[in-house]
Amino acid sequence: MNAVTPDLTFDLATSSLRELNAALHKASGESNARRWRVLNPNGRHALAAGVNAPLTIEVDGHVGYYCAGMNQQAHVIVHGNAGVGVAENMMSGFVHVKGDASQAAGATAHGGMLLIDGNASARCGISMKGVDIIVKGSIGHMSAFMGQSGALIVFGDAGEALGDSLYEAKLFVRGTVKSLGADCIEKEMRDEHKALLAEKLEAAGLAGTVDLSEFKRYGSARQLYNFHIDNAGAY
Repeated sequence: MNAVTPDLTFDLATSSLRELNAALHKASGESNARRWRVLNPNGRHALAAGVNAPLTIEVDGHVGYYCAGMNQQAHVIVHGNAGVGVAENMMSGFVHVKGDASQAAGATAHGGMLLIDGNASARCGISMKGVDIIVKGSIGHMSAFMGQSGALIVFGDAGEALGDSLYEAKLFVRGTVKSLGADCIEKEMRDEHKALLAEKLEAAGLAGTVDLSEFKRYGSARQLYNFHIDNAGAY
């Protein structure tokens, strides 16, 4: 944990998850308790889900499914690994997983930023709708499937079918890509894209930690989701 003393500490060894989430949901911008610390999460599901207040919530341990799901405004830090769907449907705020994340990290998220220090499993960023996701490790297969908008930035490698059925999400991968999904292609990495990448990394506190020239850019070929009159009989 960091050296900042929390305003409120919740120990899930003695209190219930329902009590914690209820207290977080009642928190408002006027609350004096701005920093929360959660002890003994022990893989519980939906921890800190549905928070809508500018709080800092530090979780000391591993979490289960859908941690920080539907997050708005809050800065959620997980000092451990996260299960399926961390930051799922997040609208705003910042979610930081210090360990690895399971499948569907950041799925359907509309905004905010998700930072994963370790690896993310399959379908990272599936149907992403505006979130920025940064993975300092590698990601699994079918990541950014049907990604609509936002950015997925990967320091390591990507698995099979990256960006399958992609719309307009922007993908940047530093390592190797096992294969690209339908309608996803490698694109030229121009200065404006390096500037965008630098902006996202700076927002995550990662400015200057990696050589931007080592990244490749991937995006939609814009063929799959367009209607072509010549192919009308196939629809």
